[in-house]
Amino acid sequence: MNKAIITVVGHDTVGIIARVCTYLSESNVNVLDISQTIVDGFFNMMMIVDYANATVDFSEIGDTLDKLGEEIGVSVRCQREEIFTKMHRI
Repeated sequence: MNKAIITVVGHDTVGIIARVCTYLSESNVNVLDISQTIVDGFFNMMMIVDYANATVDFSEIGDTLDKLGEEIGVSVRCQREEIFTKMHRI
């Protein structure tokens, strides 16, 4: 399994989850877990995904999600799980 962490942050608008999940589905990236919240109009989502069977390479997933975030007005970051874990270790 090749896991990645995707975070999405920005002003809440209609269709954020749908747009991100549609791209992931089209790229054969499996969503393992998802958590989202909206606080005072600000949207925050964290996803754990498995990209082992993706039809595109990992860097393309990150680049496309970044562009998608720009289109819908949010910040999208995609990091390999091992890097995310090491960065957020206490």
